[in-house]
Amino acid sequence: MDIAHFGFILASYLVTAAVLGALVAWVVVDGRRQRAALDDLERRGVRRRHAEVAAAIGREPAR
Repeated sequence: MDIAHFGFILASYLVTAAVLGALVAWVVVDGRRQRAALDDLERRGVRRRHAEVAAAIGREPAR
C-alpha cells in the first residue's frame, strides 16, 4: 500500500463506517417509533381493515 494514500483510505473507511452507523441507528430509532405508534393504536382499539373484512366473511384474520 502506498503510504501517500493512507489518509484518503482511512478517511473513506471512517466516512463509510459513520454512514453505516447512522443508517443502523436510524433503522433502530424508527423501528422503536413505529412499534410505539402500533402499541398506541392497539391500546386505542384501532383495528386493521383486513381484520374487519375477515370477520365479515367468517375467516380468522392473518397475523
